[in-house]
Parts: sequence; C-alpha cells; structure tokens
Amino acid sequence: MAKKILVIDDDVELVEATTNLLEAKGYAVVSANDGKQGVAKAKAEKPDLILLDVMMTTKTEGFDVAREMHKDQNVKNIPVIMITGVRKEMNLTFGFEPDEDWLPVKEVLEKPVKPDVLLAAIEKAFA
Repeated sequence: MAKKILVIDDDVELVEATTNLLEAKGYAVVSANDGKQGVAKAKAEKPDLILLDVMMTTKTEGFDVAREMHKDQNVKNIPVIMITGVRKEMNLTFGFEPDEDWLPVKEVLEKPVKPDVLLAAIEKAFA
C-alpha cells in the first residue's frame, strides 16, 4: 500500500507540481489549501507524512498548525516537513530549526525546493 502524504499549501501550482512528483514516485497524495482544512484532513486521512507551508492565510499559519497538531494525540506522531519561503519573503537573516515545542517538525526546507531535495527529505522522514 502506498504511503499517503498530505500537502498543506495555499499555492495551487506548487500543490499540483508536488502532487505530480510524489504520485510519480508511488505516493498517494491529498491536499489542503489552509491550516484549518489541513488539520481536519490530517485527522480524517491519517497520512504517513505532512508537507506544510508557513505563509497561508496568515504569515505564521504553518508554525501554528505544526504546534496544534503536535498537541493532538490523533496526529502528533505524523512526521511534518515544513516547506517555506518565509525567510526570503520577510528578509530574515536567520533560519528555523526544528524543536519539540516551538517548531515540532522533522525538517525545514526553503522554497523553492528542488525535487531531489524534497524526495530525500521525505525518505529520511520515513527512515
């Protein structure tokens, strides 16, 4: 059975391109275009992995969603890879590092993410 990946991102073209890439590699893909819908889909679909954007309806929505899911017993053990352009968008000179409380994700990738980098991060998360 194919591993299921939930893509939470408001960029329709990015979701489509990511879906095409992942399905070509044998993954099943579901998507949501904002954090609220993403949390609901995570609970309903029980994906094996979540790819999460940061800036959607708010500039910090992905951070909030990651913390919300980490507190929910139904979805807290699903690995999350954050994919974001927030550093470039806001001219931040620092990056984001995963940690247990503020940013409970497996990895943070900067947009645009090359397909081979994304696939390697996914494989690492499943290892």
